[in-house]
Amino acid sequence: MGSTIAEKILGHHAGGKTVGAGDVVVAEVDFAMLHDARAGNALKMVEKLGAGQLPFASRTAFVLDHYSPPPHPEAANTHRAMREFADAHGAVLYDVGDGICHQVLPEGGHFTCGDVVVGTDTHSTTYGAFNAFGCGIEGTDLSAVMMTGKLWFRVPETISVELKGQLQPGVWAKDVTLTLLGRLGAEGANYRAIEYRGSAVAAMDVDDRMTLANHAAELGAKAALLEADEKTFAWLKARGARPPRPVAADADARYCERIDIDASRLAPQVARRHRIDDVVSVTEVEKQKIQFALVGTCTNGRLDDLRQAAAILKGKRIAKGVRMIVTPASRQVWLAAAREGIVEALTAAGASVEAAGCGTCVNITGHLITGDDDVVISSANRNFKGRLGNAKSDIWLGSAATVAASALTGFITDPREVAGGTWRSERAAA
Repeated sequence: MGSTIAEKILGHHAGGKTVGAGDVVVAEVDFAMLHDARAGNALKMVEKLGAGQLPFASRTAFVLDHYSPPPHPEAANTHRAMREFADAHGAVLYDVGDGICHQVLPEGGHFTCGDVVVGTDTHSTTYGAFNAFGCGIEGTDLSAVMMTGKLWFRVPETISVELKGQLQPGVWAKDVTLTLLGRLGAEGANYRAIEYRGSAVAAMDVDDRMTLANHAAELGAKAALLEADEKTFAWLKARGARPPRPVAADADARYCERIDIDASRLAPQVARRHRIDDVVSVTEVEKQKIQFALVGTCTNGRLDDLRQAAAILKGKRIAKGVRMIVTPASRQVWLAAAREGIVEALTAAGASVEAAGCGTCVNITGHLITGDDDVVISSANRNFKGRLGNAKSDIWLGSAATVAASALTGFITDPREVAGGTWRSERAAA
C-alpha cells in the first residue's frame, strides 16, 4: 500500500521510516513560528526548564501580529520580551506592521516543499499550499521545538479532495472551502490531513492556493497539502527559499475519504451568522442588509484578494451607511497594492486601508467594533458570536469579491452581478 503526502513527509522527518495513519513519530522540524498571543507561555516554559542553549531558535520566527499595534501595556510588554528574546537567541523577528505570521513566513523564504513547519496558530495549515506539512501547536510545544528541533506527531488520516473542471469568474478558493464546510461541517476533518488536487487547483494562483490551505483549519484539519508545480517552485525561488523537495502521494495511497467536486458548478458562497458551516449560495441571501465590510486577515488579505475588491470598487463609492476596513496580510502586500493603485482605489471608494496584522480579525485592537444588530460581511475565517466585540451583532463570511460587491450595494451581493466582479488574475486565467 502506498503513502499519502502527509505520511511521506512525516516518515522522512522521522528518520526515513515508512509510517501510516495512527502511528506516533518524533520528527525533525524545519521551521517554527511563535506569535505574540502565545508567546507568554512559550517564554515562561523555556525559563522554567532552564534551557541555556536554544539551537533551533535561529530557525524560529517571532511574529508580532495579533496585538498589532499593542492595545494595552501588557501586550506592549510582551512585545518587548519577544524582541529581547529574539535578539538574545538569534530568532527571526517580524515586528508590528510587518504582517500576519502565515503570510510573512512563506514571503521570507523560510521553508520549502517537503518541509515540516509548525506554528502557534491553527491556521499554520497555510504552509501546505507549498507542499509542506504545516500544523498548529501550543506555545509550550514551541518551547520544546526551540530546544530540540523535534516534536512528536500522530500521523493523520488523509481526505482526498479533487476539484474537477475550472472555477468560473467571480468564484474563488474561499467559495470552495465554504462549500466543504457546508458539506462536512465545522471540525468535519478533525485531526485529518486534506490533500487538494485536480484541474481547478492546478489553475489557481498561489494566493488562492494559500486560502484553500489556510481555511482548512475551520474544518479541523491537522494539515492541508497541495502537490507542488512550476507555480510553486517559481514563487518560492523568487523569495529565496531553499531548493524544493516536492512530495507526491502514491497512486495506491490509502485515504479515509474521497470527495469529488465539480468546480465549474460552484457559485459564490456565504456562511451565515454565528456558524461557519451554515453555508448557502449568495443568491439565497441577497436581500440581507449590511453595515460593515471587512477584507483581509490571514485567509483573504493577499494581493489577489485586494485586487478583487479594487476591481469592483475602483471609481465608485461604497453604499451610504456602510463602513469598510481592509487589512493587507503583510507589509509587502500593502506596498504592492500601493504600487498598483489599489490602496488609492479602495480609499477613494470609502474604505479604510490599515496596516498589516491580525488585530481587526480577532478584535484585539478594537478597530472594528460593531453596534447592536449590525451585520458584517467579512472575508475572515470565522464568524463566531462576539468575535468582533459585540455578541448582539452578526458576522457573515464570503470571498473578498463578495465582500466588496456587498459594500458597494449595501446588501449581500453576488459579485458576478456587479461590474468588475468577475475579475481574474492573469496567471489563474491563463
